[in-house]
Amino acid sequence: MIDSAEFVIRCNLPPLSNGYEKHVGMKTHLVTANPSIFTKKYGSLLGRRRMFVESLCQYGNSMLLLPAFSFSLNTELCLRVLYTIEDFGSPIQPVFLNPKYLESLAVFWRSQGMKETRLSTGIMMTSLALELCDDVHLYGFWPFSVHPHSFQDLTNHYYDDAKADKVFHSMSDEFKLLLQLHNQGVLKLHLGECGANE
Repeated sequence: MIDSAEFVIRCNLPPLSNGYEKHVGMKTHLVTANPSIFTKKYGSLLGRRRMFVESLCQYGNSMLLLPAFSFSLNTELCLRVLYTIEDFGSPIQPVFLNPKYLESLAVFWRSQGMKETRLSTGIMMTSLALELCDDVHLYGFWPFSVHPHSFQDLTNHYYDDAKADKVFHSMSDEFKLLLQLHNQGVLKLHLGECGANE
């Protein structure tokens, strides 16, 4: 289903191969990257960088959204990512969000009842999709540790068990707002089993 979409946004450099592709597809037009991924997984790109560039191959020539201007401490790291992509001739296209846009998003979601926490990448990309697309479908936006239908234990991501940062993000509050939009027909939340008709 995901690969049949006209435009696919993926959050935080998720792996698409090694068996995941049958559940999440491969098509990607825009992929986001949390700075902590560059730091933890790729040593802030201060040493060898080839492994990072090779990991981008799965996204083809999609756009890579870098949060260079969300916080000043991200700027230098994101510029290092940009220069690495240029130095290795990767076909991926780095792009940036205007900081004023991020401020406007925070103000808007607060006006909708969101707590004074940092917006997650997921809600930011949902906002962007709602502005750009006629028909928005969300997959993987279930912030709880138990599946809604089968009641099986779930990990935070399909590919690892990294915990959500509850200090910075209020995932359950974001989910309530997304559920309201789903109930109003503004977007479609997919919460069933992978590959199931929902």
